[in-house]
Amino acid sequence: MGTGSQKPQIAGVPSPSSRPIITLLTDFGTRDAYVAAMKGVILGLNPRAVLVDVTHEVPAQDVVAGAFILAQAAPYFPPGTIHLAVVDPGVGTGRRALAALARGQFWVGPDNGLLPWAWGSSPDLTVVSLTATNYFRPQVSATFHGRDLFAPVAAHLSLGVDLLSFGPPVPDPLPLPFPAAVWNPGKIEGQIIYVDHFGNLVSNVPAAELQAWLQNRGLTVRLGSHTISGLAATYEDAAPGELLAVSGSHGYLEIACNQDHAARRLGLGRGATLELLRS
Repeated sequence: MGTGSQKPQIAGVPSPSSRPIITLLTDFGTRDAYVAAMKGVILGLNPRAVLVDVTHEVPAQDVVAGAFILAQAAPYFPPGTIHLAVVDPGVGTGRRALAALARGQFWVGPDNGLLPWAWGSSPDLTVVSLTATNYFRPQVSATFHGRDLFAPVAAHLSLGVDLLSFGPPVPDPLPLPFPAAVWNPGKIEGQIIYVDHFGNLVSNVPAAELQAWLQNRGLTVRLGSHTISGLAATYEDAAPGELLAVSGSHGYLEIACNQDHAARRLGLGRGATLELLRS
């Protein structure tokens, strides 16, 4: 294993004597030992690390959902936070493993589009390919890079190891396979990208751009065999059990059902298409 003897790259990055924050996001669930094993590896290298679970309930192998959740949570953490994210259908294949610095925070995970949504167009973006095996566990399983590769790298980052020590720069990290909404003069064709715990169907239509497109006119949403009229300000703008369209706290249009589960009510999930019309 390598040692954490080097200084951090940016102001605000934890020093070895501080209590650095490492967040964890996976699709592993909590019934098995996978998450605990990752935490054990991290704490074995840096017992002072503060571990924060973002979620381990990302739908299995759903990179878009994982990217969405990470992008929603990360901005609220302080500079120097290390975000460890593993939703990795390609584990053990030729896909690259990455660590990055962006927006004053660190990011560790597979090169499959999981990370770029969160770091966006950060001017301080530096990405490296994880090739320095002295920072991995001695034995690396082809099916559990979360434990044997990503977790120890995150731990060494928390000890102050310089980002460039982990491998060569990567100029072309894979972008997220994000389905963009299609904007037309009188119609928007969108898609559901995420379903939250409450059953709200989150679309890929940015709420601020939708408001500008509406130009103070009304909105009609067609989703499956259902039609929703108007844009609500809150969930309570609809009667109990009634469907509504609302600008969610995440900044995207969502379809909800007051006091009910919209996804189950509609029988729809991620990938469902919707049509927005000005009225």
